Amino acid sequence: MFLKFLRLEIKSFFRGSSLGINMAMKIFRFIGILYFMGCLAGGAFAAFFYIRKEMNLDPLLIVSKFLIIAWAIDLILKYIWQEMPTQNIKPFLTLNIPKNTLVNYMLIKTFLSAFSWLNSLFFITFSIIAMFNGYSIIGVLAWFMGVSLLFYLNNFINILFNDKEVIAIVIGCVFAAVGALGYYNIIPVLSYSEKFFYLFYSKPYYIMIPAVLFFGLWRICFTYVRKEFYLDQGLEAKKTVGKTENIAFLNQYGVIGTFINNDIKMLRRNKVTKGILLGSFMFIFYGMLMYTSVVYKTPAMMMFMGLFVTGGFQFLFGQRVPAFDSSYYPLMMTLNVPYKEYLKAKWWLMNIVTGVSMIVAAFYAYFGWEIYVTFLVAGLYNIGVNSQFTLWSGAFNKTQIDLNSKEKRFGQKNSFNLKALLLLIPKMLLPMAVFAGAKYLFGMTAGVVSVAALGLIGFIFREKIFDIIVKHYKSEKYSTIDAFKNKG
Repeated sequence: MFLKFLRLEIKSFFRGSSLGINMAMKIFRFIGILYFMGCLAGGAFAAFFYIRKEMNLDPLLIVSKFLIIAWAIDLILKYIWQEMPTQNIKPFLTLNIPKNTLVNYMLIKTFLSAFSWLNSLFFITFSIIAMFNGYSIIGVLAWFMGVSLLFYLNNFINILFNDKEVIAIVIGCVFAAVGALGYYNIIPVLSYSEKFFYLFYSKPYYIMIPAVLFFGLWRICFTYVRKEFYLDQGLEAKKTVGKTENIAFLNQYGVIGTFINNDIKMLRRNKVTKGILLGSFMFIFYGMLMYTSVVYKTPAMMMFMGLFVTGGFQFLFGQRVPAFDSSYYPLMMTLNVPYKEYLKAKWWLMNIVTGVSMIVAAFYAYFGWEIYVTFLVAGLYNIGVNSQFTLWSGAFNKTQIDLNSKEKRFGQKNSFNLKALLLLIPKMLLPMAVFAGAKYLFGMTAGVVSVAALGLIGFIFREKIFDIIVKHYKSEKYSTIDAFKNKG
């Protein structure tokens, strides 16, 4: 039965109406997965030999020490991005197929996700290196199995608490508290991690603990999913009571104010948009990466970080216009909606948040005024240029968005468009190249002035650029409506 399901998945892929786009996205995903596979395998080599030769320490002990952090990050990433594959299962519920088989297939399918098995590549490579360098084969195999089973437990934890946001927030606060206690050496969290994970190597029979937990949680998840496994119960769309809100003062700004009012209410009410707000806030701290790598301290990469620090909301929100309105976009297009005012409302909202981000990012001045000035001028470029190009790229994004469910799938078929990729050149590569070139040739002041000038030029000619953007939105109008109507 499981082989039949896999054959149906393959047929679904090759018989789809967007085979070419699907194939292109699969190729890009495959390249990305190969990249991360190389990084993880290379990281295992680097970790083992650096710890052993340069630090003169036991690599297995040191890796075990930090596994608790890796485990927590793995759980967080799975909660944010991994979802149960329920949509492909729904058609089978009307057929004479045992529900137990379908539930087990769903649980197994979660392990096929790259989020589940990619980290295993690090552990496999590290374990092989350890066995060839004098470590006990039985001990290393037990360590590998114990660690892998504990990481796979995150799949089940994610299933049990996926839609329970209050519990997720509580767990997140617990992680933060434990991290703070460990950071300030109040509780030796890393020492406990080292002792616990190293037990799998020194005393192999301890792998019974994660094995029992794994099969126990499998049974609990099976029972939990099986109980809700009905079209009119656990798998139906969640419905909530609507609330009427109004931000009155925005209405004095006419049509643009009305559109901004609607967007703010949308951002406050829905799961996906709340995730956008959280992600935008987290992007403000993206600049901290400059302390993890020398590469990030180069002028081009400093500008790259500045664009994300100040423009996180812009990139996350703007490139999904009009996808956020996909549920009622066909209806909206039958009305006399002024396209330019509709887009200008999004533009003003993005730039207001960008301006706030520029102010909040002022704490980077503590690390050096050059850093903050770079981020500040990146914000000006975001306001003058990127805000418009981001809206432009949204015209080619025809991915439907369900605002009431978490958006966890990357690379959906309608989100891929060569034109949208080409717009990355003026959005990212141009300011990076101008800033790096001007700073190298004429100094910091020239780099800042050059990028600021580009932002100012874009702001001055915004009306002309908006006319071009509106023209493209209109040319993509009917294909966008068709994509939003086509739920398949």
